[in-house]
Amino acid sequence: MMKLSKEFLWGGAIADFQAEGGYQEGGRGLSTHDFESAGSVDHPRCNTVLMPDGSCATAKSHFFGPDSLPEGGQPFVFPDRYYPSHKAVDFYHHYKEDIALMAGMGYNVFRFSICWSRIYPTGEEATPNEAGLRFYEQVLDELEKYGMEPLITIHHDELPAALALRYDGWSSRHTIDCYLRYCRTLFERFGKRCRYWLTFNEINAVRGFAACGTRKADDQTHYNAAHNMFLASAQAVQLGHEMMPGSQFGAMYALSEIYPATCKQEDVFRRMQCRRESWYFADVMARGAYPAYAADLLRRRGVTLHTEPGDDAILKAGALDFVSFSYYRSCTVNAHSKFNVVGGDANPYLPSTPWGWPIDPLGLRYCMNEVYDRYQKPIFIVENGLGAIDKVEADGTIQDDYRIDYLRDHLRAMMEAILIDGVPCLGYTMWGPFDLVSLSTGEMKKRYGVIYVDMDDAGNGTLARHPKKSYYWMKEVIASPGESLWTEKDGH
Repeated sequence: MMKLSKEFLWGGAIADFQAEGGYQEGGRGLSTHDFESAGSVDHPRCNTVLMPDGSCATAKSHFFGPDSLPEGGQPFVFPDRYYPSHKAVDFYHHYKEDIALMAGMGYNVFRFSICWSRIYPTGEEATPNEAGLRFYEQVLDELEKYGMEPLITIHHDELPAALALRYDGWSSRHTIDCYLRYCRTLFERFGKRCRYWLTFNEINAVRGFAACGTRKADDQTHYNAAHNMFLASAQAVQLGHEMMPGSQFGAMYALSEIYPATCKQEDVFRRMQCRRESWYFADVMARGAYPAYAADLLRRRGVTLHTEPGDDAILKAGALDFVSFSYYRSCTVNAHSKFNVVGGDANPYLPSTPWGWPIDPLGLRYCMNEVYDRYQKPIFIVENGLGAIDKVEADGTIQDDYRIDYLRDHLRAMMEAILIDGVPCLGYTMWGPFDLVSLSTGEMKKRYGVIYVDMDDAGNGTLARHPKKSYYWMKEVIASPGESLWTEKDGH
């Protein structure tokens, strides 16, 4: 019977700006995500910008399309607007309850991100904010109480707003120095309590002000910012290995699967080109050098990379120990497809989620094999889950069988990759263990958790936590560990 080892890490994953809240509490400074209000005409979540003449403008979605700030515009928090990240689901005040619920499900790992501006409010202080450090110490205290490993994401698509506004974020090498000061503080304070670290989140999929702190989101700006992030990651890995012997470092990539639309050679070749859009980032960081195809990729995008002597040696010395990734869906591409790293054309053979994301469990197994075949390093699945609209029944239960179906099929595919294909996988952290604000849409109605949080899209609700049907199902899976996936009866 299929069964995973007791050492396998089962858990959940969150990002601070989608879950934490505590806006400007405990000495926290402004983060680049703090300016995103809900309910814009163009997109459910937008950057709110104040123009020099006092008028208001917006910048569109901060991840997959142009989101550069209008010329002369400054991000601004308006008192009469709702900003989802300011409150999120208030993990800042509910962390003990949330960790206890996760422990009750059998989790032995919890992936969370640290808010940089909670530690260094502007990014440039000489000393860190003690209140911010103490908050995360208390989170670690709770994890240790239940025997849960922390998996810490150092930089999850945000940075102190002051670094973005003063230096154009990751466009400047000054931001590297600030990041390394931040890393040293984390390693000194938490290094004996955490062995797994992620330097960056979905670095292949993020661009623009919120994620990279840059005023522009064009390719020239993006790829040069990414180069500075590569250097920052490599130096953080070296620093971490020196300060914390035995520590393990990865970075996280959006690696949802891509298929050629047909077996026509042009479609197959286009698939290779599109896949390299993501491999480019992982190749540099996991192998410690730019791949041979980088010159062609940058040429096609019209990018001139700004490097300095010594950069290659830094990258080589700071290669990652493991490769982690998010997997939610798959897509197809043909010879003429446009592609944006995590999205392409629809697959007529697959069902989709309510938000149009194709459901492809076999693609996860395929992706796990791809990653390990390419890098020959352990992998870690650090995001996977289903965004859906959950209904609270009259008796207070949430019968989310659709989520159970999604998780069961993906976890079976994961186990087949591990136990049949021989892929070494450290663990699995689903997104997210409890409901949180959706990154792509800024909504609460797009729920991922196996724990329900009573809050709506406007921030109204009691914030009470309630396990869903999938919570109890997942508890059985982890207790098995994984064996129940193959023995359960239809109807769960």
